[in-house]
Amino acid sequence: MWNLHRVAAALVMLLATTPALATTPAPTGARADAVAIIGELRKIVAPSGVERYDYLPIGGINQFVSIRGQNRGNPVLLVVHGGPGFPTSGIAWWATRGLEEYFTVVHWDQRGAGKTHLANDPAAVAATMTPERFIDDTEELVAWLRREFGQEKIFLLGTSWGSYVGLKFALRRPEWLHAYIGMGQAIDIPESERRGHAYALAQARRSGNQQAVAELESIAPYAQGDAPIPLEKIALERRWSDYYGGVMAWRERQIDGMAVRLSPEYSDAEAARAYDGNGFSQQYLFSDVVGVDMSDETRLGCPLIVLAGRHDRSVNSYVAHEWFDRVQAPYKHFEWFEYAAHEIFAEQPGQLLVTLVQRARPLAGDVPAP
Repeated sequence: MWNLHRVAAALVMLLATTPALATTPAPTGARADAVAIIGELRKIVAPSGVERYDYLPIGGINQFVSIRGQNRGNPVLLVVHGGPGFPTSGIAWWATRGLEEYFTVVHWDQRGAGKTHLANDPAAVAATMTPERFIDDTEELVAWLRREFGQEKIFLLGTSWGSYVGLKFALRRPEWLHAYIGMGQAIDIPESERRGHAYALAQARRSGNQQAVAELESIAPYAQGDAPIPLEKIALERRWSDYYGGVMAWRERQIDGMAVRLSPEYSDAEAARAYDGNGFSQQYLFSDVVGVDMSDETRLGCPLIVLAGRHDRSVNSYVAHEWFDRVQAPYKHFEWFEYAAHEIFAEQPGQLLVTLVQRARPLAGDVPAP
């Protein structure tokens, strides 16, 4: 289904060049073969480490978490994913592997997303799909992590939609955080939408793309006034904003979700449906999200780190930078990612690792020896 026979074969051929592995039977080329290799390569074997996959009772339903790290004494880093409904647990095998040496990395499939969505009755969850419920869920999970790992504070990294949830939580419970880390930070979404539309239209005109020009002009004026932006207009704007590299720099479409096809966290059936919750979540949350304006939230009680793709037009990075300049926090740092747009996890995981090790990790102080 996933056309992975070539990937599996290539991995096995590479490993077979090592004499100790040369006698390993050739695999069949199924997804399971590639996943098994990846699973073995990333297996946590350090006695002090943690590799755990659980469903935790959060907000009245069971929600999936992946918890991985080489030393459970390292500070906890909770990733609050975007979308809504676009989990990061399925791309963790390559996007956040390096971070596991410096943090205990927690990926969480939120209600309506990923494995959590597949494990619950959507009809029963639908009424709870409100922004406030997600902030409450975050508080429950952070409280559990603090107890489970005996740590008074953790790091929370919110990306895209998760940056709205994460910032709201940081404003609520700053004393629980070493730092709040915003990636693809949502601040004034209507303004971000206006700038994204203007950028896409300018690129379309510059490249002579008459179809794009006509479609983008058909929804003008875009994101004006206080009325919610119709979803069909957002979809059309995203079509061309993404095409011109607004979601992944220099790419015409978003491809990071492909990594779930090789994720050991997901079974074959789950991998095929990993993003079923994306549409489900957006029908309840997206209209609320695109009306968000947190420009006036300029005092934060914990350290703040903002990670921004230079080319991000999905959640405009310059809007986030303008807000950052006005924020008062005990410590703050803004990091530009020059080769990324909205998907820093996929586009620049190396710089992400270095930045968090240098800028975030010291805020947690010393770590006990394993």
